Amino acid sequence: MVVFPDFCEKGTLFSIFLIDNFPYFTYIPPMPRVARLDIPGFLQHVIVRGIEKRDLFLDDQDRRSFLGRLSELLKEMETRCYAWSLMPNHFHLLLKPMQFPLASLMRRLLTGYAVTFNLRHKRSGHLLQNRYKSIICEEEPYLLMLIRYIHLNPLRAGLVKDLMELDHYPWSGHAVLMGKQKMDGQEIKEVLQYFGKKLSVARRSYREFTSEGIKEGKREDLTGGGMKRSQGLRSNQAPYESYDVRVLGSGDFVESLWKREELRDKVKRVLSLPELVKQIAFCLNLKAEEIFRPSKERSLAEARGIISYLAVRKLGYKGIDVGKELGLGHAGVSLAIRRGELLFRENPELKKKLVSELEK
Repeated sequence: MVVFPDFCEKGTLFSIFLIDNFPYFTYIPPMPRVARLDIPGFLQHVIVRGIEKRDLFLDDQDRRSFLGRLSELLKEMETRCYAWSLMPNHFHLLLKPMQFPLASLMRRLLTGYAVTFNLRHKRSGHLLQNRYKSIICEEEPYLLMLIRYIHLNPLRAGLVKDLMELDHYPWSGHAVLMGKQKMDGQEIKEVLQYFGKKLSVARRSYREFTSEGIKEGKREDLTGGGMKRSQGLRSNQAPYESYDVRVLGSGDFVESLWKREELRDKVKRVLSLPELVKQIAFCLNLKAEEIFRPSKERSLAEARGIISYLAVRKLGYKGIDVGKELGLGHAGVSLAIRRGELLFRENPELKKKLVSELEK
């Protein structure tokens, strides 16, 4: 059997399986949207991508237009900006709205830029993906790590050849911190104070700190919500901590957000993957450690299918994370989800029972 990559046709997602040279299509319904956690006073990592991975900036005039609009809104909307980088088909912002919700700023920023871009380039239609991604981040210890990671984006992507060139690169906040470029609204003193009292010393220390981050490469843990130790890589390797895909922070930080009155209708406790495995194993009269054992035994295959289906379709986990938890590759996770879906379709009472257990 050969499994082809998933593809999208007019917004419909399928997995394509080839069994005995006959194509077999499996429809994958879109994931339900979860409400953003939009709270003034909290650090938020924002990622915006062009529709269908198309470029958002075609030339420097587009970039200047975007930054000018962003600068005005940062001041008007009382929002602090600690880091930013403009890439060809996406951009990163590290913001802390102080008075107004982030959504207010983003709506004006994205709508205004898209209209200007379309008029200037004589085009029509959507420019941006449907939704921007925003992740609430715990400031300690993530503020400086995120600043470094975001500012190194152009270097990782090969837009500049080395750190010296990045020092002068106009489309990343790094050059602003180094005093080589200007960006009204970007926090400079507040960031550099972490590296020293004297400006020259602080900049030198900040640059050394940034240089140390080059070897880290791309860090998925800083571009997606949830911490590795919150999820657990395997049920027998990590203790449970509260977890939320919209949050980058410790279990205690996640729980502190869940307790906030203004988020009561937007938060719901999300099982960690280790918890999910243990609960399903218990319901199916299996031992959790058995599920990780490579085996084609029907009961274990069905358990992995149920876990994969519930984790991806009900709890919002990414297939890659489920694969790491269960020791499955991309194809294995796709097959497991399909197996779980078919099992629930044939036995709706089992699905009802297990889903109700998860919601307790």
